Amino acid sequence: MTTKLVIDTNVALDLLVFADPTTEALREALLAEKAIWLASTGMRDELARVLDYPKVAPRVAARGLDVEAVLAEFDRLTCIVAPAPTAPCRCADADDQPFIDLAVQHGALLLSKDAAVLSLRRPMQSLGAKTSSTWTG
Repeated sequence: MTTKLVIDTNVALDLLVFADPTTEALREALLAEKAIWLASTGMRDELARVLDYPKVAPRVAARGLDVEAVLAEFDRLTCIVAPAPTAPCRCADADDQPFIDLAVQHGALLLSKDAAVLSLRRPMQSLGAKTSSTWTG
């Protein structure tokens, strides 16, 4: 069974840029097609914007990467879908709402380390979606 995932920008950075060891199992699941990463073009645009942030850009360069390389890997690992309608559960951080909306629409697991997102665990679960800070397979 393939698990549908929505991955927020911070977890995507851990996976695509920082090679965080906690994302290794996630990478393996994506490559083995045990999980499918659902994303919208807006999420891709947000990642591109964040990659240019003053605190992030030097770390991207230090890993021998550039924005185009990171976005190419994003494109390789994601399945781009249409943005979702607004879900009944609302996030305190409007930037996180599209991730919640997509997870709810597709009954997906939303991977996020954001406290505002994680606080919506119960309402999202009642709508058929889940949220977690880590991939456990």
